[in-house]
Amino acid sequence: MPSICRSLPSASPAKPATAGEGRPASRRFVLAGVASLLASPLLPAAPARARGPLPDFADLAERVMPAVVNIAVLSEQTTTQVPPELRGTPFERYFRERRGRQQMQGAGSGFIIDATGLVVTNNHVVGNASRVIVSLQDGTEMPARVVGTDDLTDLALLRVEARASLPFVPWGSSASTRVGQWVLACGNPFGLGGTVTSGIVSARGREIGAGPFDDFIQTDAAINPGNSGGPLFNTDGEVIGINTAIFSPTNASAGIGFATPSDLARGVIEQLRRDGRVERGWLGIAVQDYGTEPGARRGAQIQGVERNSPAARAGLRNGDVLVALNGERMDGSRTLIRAVSITPPGQTVRLTVVRDGRQQEVAVQVGRRPPSAS
Repeated sequence: MPSICRSLPSASPAKPATAGEGRPASRRFVLAGVASLLASPLLPAAPARARGPLPDFADLAERVMPAVVNIAVLSEQTTTQVPPELRGTPFERYFRERRGRQQMQGAGSGFIIDATGLVVTNNHVVGNASRVIVSLQDGTEMPARVVGTDDLTDLALLRVEARASLPFVPWGSSASTRVGQWVLACGNPFGLGGTVTSGIVSARGREIGAGPFDDFIQTDAAINPGNSGGPLFNTDGEVIGINTAIFSPTNASAGIGFATPSDLARGVIEQLRRDGRVERGWLGIAVQDYGTEPGARRGAQIQGVERNSPAARAGLRNGDVLVALNGERMDGSRTLIRAVSITPPGQTVRLTVVRDGRQQEVAVQVGRRPPSAS
């Protein structure tokens, strides 16, 4: 459904244990603990470390929530299910033409980034919606227009027309976010309306198989269906992420949520705001990580070159190892893909290439990424 935070497939690395698997594991943990206590001599307890007070998010929530919105979508899809008794009869065509389109409703979250009414959300929230309604925390409802969407980063930009200036929140730097820092997630879980949950940054740079630009912030702040598109705040009230996906065997929060980092989202949103679409650089090569063993020189090795692509015109070949772009070293294929994608089409870059044991510089004019590129 387009209205929920996406749940990762069960094939993801952190396979959830079933109830049957979980109980014996817990029992083994407890028994091992008891055994170790019985086998160890009694020692005086270590003095407890002084702990600072836990944060109070009340002031933060009061400040940022007016800019967090609920999003309702109304879309249409073609229904191909024809009742068996109508198949092969003249009524089958009538059913497909007159009753074959059904409306679907969904709900998601978003946040306002400009007083004039620009709203950020996930692409999978709006999907192919024929109508989008944005609701403020005070209950005000406004129709929204989709300015642009980007499927590769699952981001969308909406615009609402308001009679007065709207409250908005600023972007923060996801690059300066540290594992263990407190965060506040806001949104519309299960369609309940404005809700806040708190937690910490559990990890950074997570790759979850969503696409070539995976670089997610992982958090244990509760994120549930309906939170998609909502903001993840730092304690300064800055948006450092957009809540996008969860890992859960139940499709509800299991303490593992993922947010698109603000440093990635901000550039995409600015392009959508300016042009209504995102244009990315493209070389036309298939690459894989090179030098993954300890101590080896790392880079991206070319596995395929498309005909008439920028890479082909520059003379790049299968087996070439790309180790730097414009002098900046690369530690793998994803680094290369991200660096090229943010390069404006038409700009020339300098690639450092290792071929047959020799290092050389190759100039490549970056092309425009076609919609079909993976």
